[in-house]
Amino acid sequence: MHIVAYKTKHILCLLNAGGILVKKKQKYQLWIIGFVAGMLNGLCGSGGGTILVPSLVFFAKVKNHNAHATAIAVILPLTIISSFIYSKFGIVDINTTIMVTIGTIIGAFIGSNLLTKLPIKLLKKIFGTFMIIAAIRMVIK
Repeated sequence: MHIVAYKTKHILCLLNAGGILVKKKQKYQLWIIGFVAGMLNGLCGSGGGTILVPSLVFFAKVKNHNAHATAIAVILPLTIISSFIYSKFGIVDINTTIMVTIGTIIGAFIGSNLLTKLPIKLLKKIFGTFMIIAAIRMVIK
């Protein structure tokens, strides 16, 4: 992916190969969103989807499908860093990790193919339902 910088009326813009325009002002906002998501990922094991998707949609004005896809793409570096640190402290169960990974690979393949086919309204309802269930679970337990 190439990133090209150019000036437009005192605003530095970045254009990546996918055609997404990021204003310099928005760059700092995205860094803050990423920082908060990373902190929550490290602390709670979540942050990729639960923080990134709503933050990208509401604060950075990223389209829903793009926000979901971006959150998924960001999860890899989040996961690598967090997994390394969790492993260092001996709190990763390798057998459980392997078994869950098998299911997530299949689920990710199906889910990522569905993402581009689902209407935004349905995608919002599905995501919102999972957010509510996760929130209720966290409050109760």
